[in-house]
Amino acid sequence: MARTRSPLLVLFLTVFIDMVGFGIIIPVLPLYAEGFHASPVAIGWLTGIYSGMQIIFTPVLGKLSDRFGRRPVLMLSLAGTALGFVLMGLAHSLLLLFVARIISGITGGNISIPQAYIADVTTPETRSKWMGMIGAAFGLGFTFGPMLGGVMSRVSYSAPFFVAALLAAGNVILLYFILPESLSKEHRAKPHEDASLFEVFRHGTGWLFGTVVATYFFLVAGFTIMTTFFALFTERRFGYDAHANGYLFGFIGIVTVIVQGGLIGRLVRIFGERALARAGLFVTALSLALLPVCSNLTWLLVACLGLSLGSGFASPPLNGLASQLVDQSWQGRALGVLQSAGSTARLLGPLLGGWLLMFDLHKPLSQYGRTPFFAASLLCGIGGVLAFCLQKPAADRAPENIPVGSAV
Repeated sequence: MARTRSPLLVLFLTVFIDMVGFGIIIPVLPLYAEGFHASPVAIGWLTGIYSGMQIIFTPVLGKLSDRFGRRPVLMLSLAGTALGFVLMGLAHSLLLLFVARIISGITGGNISIPQAYIADVTTPETRSKWMGMIGAAFGLGFTFGPMLGGVMSRVSYSAPFFVAALLAAGNVILLYFILPESLSKEHRAKPHEDASLFEVFRHGTGWLFGTVVATYFFLVAGFTIMTTFFALFTERRFGYDAHANGYLFGFIGIVTVIVQGGLIGRLVRIFGERALARAGLFVTALSLALLPVCSNLTWLLVACLGLSLGSGFASPPLNGLASQLVDQSWQGRALGVLQSAGSTARLLGPLLGGWLLMFDLHKPLSQYGRTPFFAASLLCGIGGVLAFCLQKPAADRAPENIPVGSAV
């Protein structure tokens, strides 16, 4: 049994380290960019351009992992991530910071690869549970990353970027020595199967897969508006610096870990993926609506609790449903398309949020942040409505072969 589970545990650690590196910059980047005289719109672009690159390259990386295996593509992407973080730390102008974010975005769209790895080595019945474990690794990274970023910001605003680069480089070494390949050669995509990524929708039973993708898009778009402008919001409304924001993001991450790491498998068995996704989207929408009307730390923590519960309930079931709708040799491409939709949301969300935040600049501080956060709430509400159209496939598609053993 230890041999069966060890690859997933290594993958958990890999995603955790990756997300610590990503999370380090969350409370710092908006304030770092302000040092280069960036406006809210420019900060939105700076956040969004990273995801703009992922729109293109996340499905490409997923496709390459279907062709060449999960392990080498994941190592290559993490090496590029390390380079991008180094350039961010060395940036002496807003232009160079944009260049660094573009490089990081090109190589950072690797989340579909761990998800495809999970699909390689699990059964459809346990897939949402293990997607939740990957979500828990995200949550742990989201807990310790922003907290570490807040602490390192006391040294300088560039210090967190160099720490993130070291973590990404160390992750490459960890993968090289410990993580086995999950996709056997007989299940890899052949050169003559180099079809358009839009073919995923045909392999993914058309509108069923498309509904999952659209629902995920609205969830991520709303949530990303919050993460992009949360530090600016709390700085203006409550006087919190990057250090304090790091602890707030850490609180969100801790709750997410509890939900996705310890509860999601049980909740899916009791309520099913579709009901859980619907509940998560509406809880997220309500929490986003509450956020801008918070008047003290207690209510701010209540809103943060709802955000972490909502996203924790919704995301793993959506990933699990998407993976159940395609064949094994299409897992990387399908989950790449799903994450590309998420990247599109992470591009458009900050741009929309930055534009809407401009309307609040000349309003009283008590109204700062209302326009973008209410819009984010509406987006998640639309996703919640779409979630009522979610369906599971008529018959679960079990993998033809489990290369490194079942996770159960």
